[in-house]
Amino acid sequence: MSGRALFVGDVSLDLTMVVEHLPAPDEKVHVHAAVEAPGGVVANAAVACALAGAPVSAWLRLGNDAAAEMVRASLAAAGIALDAETAAGSTCRVVVILEPHGEKRLLLDPGVTMYPSVEWVRARSLDGIGWVHTAVYGAAARDLAALCRTAGVPFSLDLEPATFADGFDAIADIAAGAETVFCNERAVGLLGPEGIDRLFAGGVRTVVRTLGPAGAEFRTPKGGFIVPAPSGIRIVDTTGGGDCLAGWFIAGRLAGKAGAEALEPAVTAATLSCGRLGAQASYPTVAEVAKFRAA
Repeated sequence: MSGRALFVGDVSLDLTMVVEHLPAPDEKVHVHAAVEAPGGVVANAAVACALAGAPVSAWLRLGNDAAAEMVRASLAAAGIALDAETAAGSTCRVVVILEPHGEKRLLLDPGVTMYPSVEWVRARSLDGIGWVHTAVYGAAARDLAALCRTAGVPFSLDLEPATFADGFDAIADIAAGAETVFCNERAVGLLGPEGIDRLFAGGVRTVVRTLGPAGAEFRTPKGGFIVPAPSGIRIVDTTGGGDCLAGWFIAGRLAGKAGAEALEPAVTAATLSCGRLGAQASYPTVAEVAKFRAA
């Protein structure tokens, strides 16, 4: 494959805080550590893909608040070519509360930055794009998938449980023909008794299922394999780990790597990211992944 990786979808400003325990009513709990940085399922994957060495573009919808400028600066620093629709309103905010044992709870205020508008996406071109990745957080995802099929550009979906709250049938037509669908165990459970086979029946070509501390599984209709997570890394924060894996996997596929060759460094990168606080702020570089794998 050749061309740039394009990421279309959500972006947020995340505040991650580590606490000893969740506060009781009217209790004030002191925070031990905190990280504030841009996040979002698709924006996270874009940053990870850029750190993995791929040329990356992003189509996002930004608000007109101060957080939008933080997002712009952060993506530019990561080397991402941003094409943004601007809307009146606030950037999505996410608060991540982490307890020492790793349990996390999330609060999300969507703002106006979950997905570009239908009209804006329809006016864009996929010239020079070799792979498109998205999560179905907006109606324009259907138009984006159609644009990919027409242009013959492979695309992938992050099958976030929140994106098919009304059942998978509501977005099955968007997934049809996807080169890869990324999902976790919870998403597979929500697909129903057929699970991953249901994706294949709908025209999905390959599936990457994250397995938490066990690593990740690569599946085709003919079979698959598991890439185990590396040992020796203390897990601190799993936020954005799956997004990191997706970004690294896409970078590998754009570089011409097959499933196993692309997934192995992606699992390593995702595991390393879980050993640090935050999402994008925790993502490793090519040099860091290579050094760890060599050791």
